[in-house]
Parts: sequence; structure tokens; C-alpha cells
Amino acid sequence: MKNFILLSLLFLSVACGTIKQVTPREQTTVEIRTETVYVPDTVYIELPRIVEKVQTLDTTSVLENKYAKSTASVSDGILAHSLEVKPVREPAIVQKEIVYKDSIIVKQVDVDHYIEVPAELTAWQSFKIKLGGYAFALIIILIVVAILYVMFHSKITLL
Repeated sequence: MKNFILLSLLFLSVACGTIKQVTPREQTTVEIRTETVYVPDTVYIELPRIVEKVQTLDTTSVLENKYAKSTASVSDGILAHSLEVKPVREPAIVQKEIVYKDSIIVKQVDVDHYIEVPAELTAWQSFKIKLGGYAFALIIILIVVAILYVMFHSKITLL
């Protein structure tokens, strides 16, 4: 019976708690975005080769196309010939592909944090907390008394 009382007091003195330590946690996420945009762009192409010929009985001959103008004339047995190239650039519209690549790195770190309690304790809650402290002190006193009781009523002698 004595051992049962001692064991029950020993079990009552041990409290169970659920304290959980929040450890810092780091999480890194990499997100890659690829966007393709087609933009109209103008390129200039090489002009085609055009060959034109004319024969005339007149003393003057003119050849013309959209790129050049040529004039030839004969006077006093001398042939005079001129060639005028028009300033033309032929545009061609093409779709130019532009690729945008973005990488977004999101780093999320969870650290220890404390939550502030907005409400004060009621009188009943403070009483229960104080009563728990008094009960703990009473259990310790009872353990010390039980140890002293066992030591004085047994045949164990102190040094």
C-alpha cells in the first residue's frame, strides 16, 4: 500500500505537455514563363533583273520600267545614251518571332512567430491557472513528506 501511494504521487507529479517548437522552414519555387510574340517587321528584298529591248527608226528611243528609265538619241552620227535608276526599295512584310523567357523565383521562409492574444483572461481563468500552480507545489510537498516518512519509519539510517 505504501508503494502504491508513492507511485500514485510520483505519477501525479509528472505533467503532460504538448509544447511544439516551430522550426524555420524555407521553400523555394522557380516558375518559368515563356511567351512568344509575333511582330510584323519589314524586310527589303533584292530587285529582280529586268531586260527590255526596243528598236526604232526615230533618232530618240526611251525605255522605262518601274525601276529605271533609259534614253538614247542619235544626232550628227553620235549616239548619246543615258540611264536613270529610280530610288526604289521593295518592302516585304514578314512576321518576326520574339520569344520572352521569364523566370520567377519565389522564396518563402516560415520563421518562429508569436501570436498576440487580444483578450485578457477572465477572473475564473486566472483562478484556474493559480490553482494549478498551488496544486503543483502541494504535490512536491507531499512527495518530500512521503520520502521523509519512508526514511524515518524504515530501518534505513542516514550517514
